[in-house]
Amino acid sequence: MRWIVSLALRLRVVVAALAVLLIVFGVRAARDTPLDVFPEFSPPLVEVQTEAPGLSTPEVESLVSVPIENALNGVRGLKTLRSKSVLGLSSVVAIFQGGTDLMQARQLVQERLTTLAGQLPSVARPPVMLSPLSSTSRVMKIGVTSKVLSQVELTTLIRWTVRPRLMAIPGVANVAIWGQRDRQLQVMVDPERLRGHGVTLDDVLRASGDAVRPAAGGFVRRRTSGWR
Repeated sequence: MRWIVSLALRLRVVVAALAVLLIVFGVRAARDTPLDVFPEFSPPLVEVQTEAPGLSTPEVESLVSVPIENALNGVRGLKTLRSKSVLGLSSVVAIFQGGTDLMQARQLVQERLTTLAGQLPSVARPPVMLSPLSSTSRVMKIGVTSKVLSQVELTTLIRWTVRPRLMAIPGVANVAIWGQRDRQLQVMVDPERLRGHGVTLDDVLRASGDAVRPAAGGFVRRRTSGWR
């Protein structure tokens, strides 16, 4: 210990120069070091959400969540598979073993999701993987109720007004809507009346699809008494 002190006293300039270099490199390293309030303690996970407007919770569970779970079973490195089904929305979380590369895990999950083509109900939208987030990233849950608006009107308000404003906030990666109820147009078919008018079910399906299909606008020119 004494020789270290004596050596430092004899080489005062060298020790001072090394101290300055350490300070400079320390400041630069501190600027580039990623910092977080809490260290990442959760294992790598991939969350898949699927919207299924019009389906009840049991239907979402049996027709959407279960097929997705079956497709993800056996993925390399998979440790636990969890799912949550609510009205019109399915959430499947695949938890991988510690040390698994998250980007590789997401690629494997995406490959399995492509095999679901044709297995999900026609009303279900394609499954979407959420952005990779830390364990402390989900910071807020908001419940919306109304004594005046129906659930369909609340869904329209949240989807087209509240969600875009929340997504515009810097740092917000995703805003999931649970319990939504989309507006639907239902056609009630009477077989006897169809038979009486000579209309088939395919004609009804084709006419219903044409009625709600987006089309370009047009104009009508009419001759009036004061028009030349």
